[in-house]
Amino acid sequence: MVNRDDVEVAARRIGSYVRRTPSYEVRPGLWFKLELLQHSGSFKARGAFNRILAAREEGTLPESGVLVASGGNAGLGVAFAAAALGVPAEVFVPVTAPAPKVARLRELGARVRAHGREYAEAYAASQLRAAETGALLVHAYDQPEIVAGQGTVGLELPAADTVLVAVGGGGLVAGIAAAVGDRARVVAVEPEGAPTLHAALAAGAPVDVAVASVAGDSLGARRAGTIAFDLAVRHHVGSVLVSDAAIVEARRRLWHEHRLAVEHGAATALAGLDRLDGAGTVVVVLCGANTDPATLYAEPAHAAG
Repeated sequence: MVNRDDVEVAARRIGSYVRRTPSYEVRPGLWFKLELLQHSGSFKARGAFNRILAAREEGTLPESGVLVASGGNAGLGVAFAAAALGVPAEVFVPVTAPAPKVARLRELGARVRAHGREYAEAYAASQLRAAETGALLVHAYDQPEIVAGQGTVGLELPAADTVLVAVGGGGLVAGIAAAVGDRARVVAVEPEGAPTLHAALAAGAPVDVAVASVAGDSLGARRAGTIAFDLAVRHHVGSVLVSDAAIVEARRRLWHEHRLAVEHGAATALAGLDRLDGAGTVVVVLCGANTDPATLYAEPAHAAG
C-alpha cells in the first residue's frame, strides 16, 4: 500500500526534475491546480521520473531502457523522463491516440508502436515486447513508484476541504489520496462512458468496463488499478460521473473564461464541480494540456448534463 511517506520519498527523489506547478484562486473557495504546466504537458512525468530513478538507484534499470503502453500522456511522461535521463524509451499506443501526442513522442526520441484500438490492447502488446527486450516496464498507473510519484501533486495543493481529480486508471487520484486523504475529501470524477473506479467501488473490486467517451484518449483505461482501488477504499474517495456534454462545456469554459487550454481528461475534473454538495474550499486538479488547440474553437458549446 502506498502511503504519505512513499509520496514524500518520491518528492525528494524527483524534486530537481519536475516543476512545482502553481495553484491560483479562481474565486473565494475555488482553486485550480495547474498541473497542465508540468513537463510533457501532464502530471505523468512525476511518476515516470520516480519509477526510472528508483530502478536506477536499485541497479535494476536495464540497458534496453524503458517501455510503456499509453493512450498518450503516460507515454509522453516516460519519453520525457527517459530523454532527460539518457535512457532509451519505447511507447505502445492504440491506433486511436491523438496525432499531436504521437508526434510529440517521436520528437522526444521515443520509439512508437501503434497496436489495437484501446489502451488495454496496447498494454498487452507492450508486455510481450518487454519480455523480448528485457526493458523496464513502466505501467501507466498501477505501480507503487508511479502512484507515489503522481501523489507529489497532492503535497503542493493549497489547504482545501475537497480535491477534485479526473480518473482514468486511477494513479493520480490514488497518489493524491495517499498524500492528503487524511486531511481533505478526495473526489474522483469520471466520464459516464469510462467509469472504471466508479464501477470498481460498486463491485467491491476492479472490473472491466466499456470505454466510449470524448475523454477516452487520456481517461480510457478499461479497468481501475488495484492500487487505486485499495487507496480509494482506505481513504473513502468519493466518486461522481459526468456526461461528455458536461466535459466539453467545462473545457470550453476553461479556455474562454480563463485562457487555459486543456484536454478533455483535465476538463473532466472541473465538470464534477456541479455534482458536489457541502464541498467547502475546493481544489480542481487540471491535469493535462496535450490537446489540439484548434479544437478549442471548433468544438461547439453544450449545455452541461
